[in-house]
Amino acid sequence: MHNVKRNRQTPEALAEKKQREKSKIDEYLALTDDVLSRNKKQEWGDNAFELTQRLLQINPEFYTVWNYRRNILLNGIFPQSTPEQINNLLSSELSMTTTALKANPKVYWIWNHRRWCLENVPDGPERSGVPSMEWRQANWDKELFVAERMLDADARNFHAWNYRRYVLANMPTRRPETSELAYTSRKIGANFSNFSAWHQRSKTLVGLWESGQLDPIQSRDDEFELVSNALYTDPDDQSAWIYHRWLIGSGENKAQLEREIQLISELLQEQPDSKCERLRWLISQLLIILQGVWSHWSTISDFCSKIAPRIPKP
Repeated sequence: MHNVKRNRQTPEALAEKKQREKSKIDEYLALTDDVLSRNKKQEWGDNAFELTQRLLQINPEFYTVWNYRRNILLNGIFPQSTPEQINNLLSSELSMTTTALKANPKVYWIWNHRRWCLENVPDGPERSGVPSMEWRQANWDKELFVAERMLDADARNFHAWNYRRYVLANMPTRRPETSELAYTSRKIGANFSNFSAWHQRSKTLVGLWESGQLDPIQSRDDEFELVSNALYTDPDDQSAWIYHRWLIGSGENKAQLEREIQLISELLQEQPDSKCERLRWLISQLLIILQGVWSHWSTISDFCSKIAPRIPKP
C-alpha cells in the first residue's frame, strides 16, 4: 500500500516464519494421511470422527473427508445411539457447519453436508404412539433462518439462494408461496441489481400461476410495473433486463407488448446515445418476437421500422 512504511524483517525472522509455515504444512499432510488411512480401513470410531473435524476445519473443501464423516455417523455412531441422541448429534453437525459457512459461505460441500443432516433428522418423540415430527420441524425451521442470515450477509450468494429453495421445498410444514414473493420483494427493494432475487421471484411466480393462486395476466402487469421502476432507476443493470425479457415470454399478450414498446421508446429518448448492452439486447429480442408474432400489426411495423436503425451498435 502507498505511504505505508514497511518493516524490514531480519534473516532470522524470515527463517522462523518459513519454519512455522513448513510446520503447518507438515502437520496438515500428516493429518490428511492419517484420516485417509483410517477411511481406507473403514474405521468408524469416535477418534476418527474427531480427526475429520480437525481436518475439515483446515480444508472445508475436502469432499472425501465429508463423505468419510457421514459414513462414520451411519456405520459407527448412529447404530449405537437412540433417536434423541441422533437428533442431538445432527444438531451439533449443523452448528459446526454454521461456523464453517461464516468463514467459507460459498463452499458447496458444507451446504451439501447440511442437506444430509436435515434429511437424517429423526421425526421426534412419539405422542400417543405417533411420531410428533417435533425434531424434524424444529431443525427445518431453524435452517430457513440460517439461510436468511446468510443472504443478509451476502444477498447474491447463489449457494444460499439454492439452499433456500431446497429448504422451502422440503420443509415438513410448507410455507405459503406468497410469503416467498414478499421476501423477494424486500430483497429486490434493497438492491435492484440482485439477480438471484429476481430469479427466485420468477420461480415463485411460476409456482403460484400453476397452482392458480395468482392470476397470470394481472400479476404479470404488476411485475412489469416493478421491473420498470428498476429499469428507470438503472437502465444499465442487466438483472432487471433479464427479468423483463422473461416476463415478455413469447409475446402472446398484445396489450403488454404495446406498453413495453412505449417503455423502451421512452428509455431510448431519454438516452439516445446509450451504450447499455442489455437495452440493445432486449430491443433485438423484441424485434424477433414482434416480427414473428405481430408483424401484421401496424404499431409493430412502425416500431420495427423506426427502432431497428437506432439500436446502438457495439
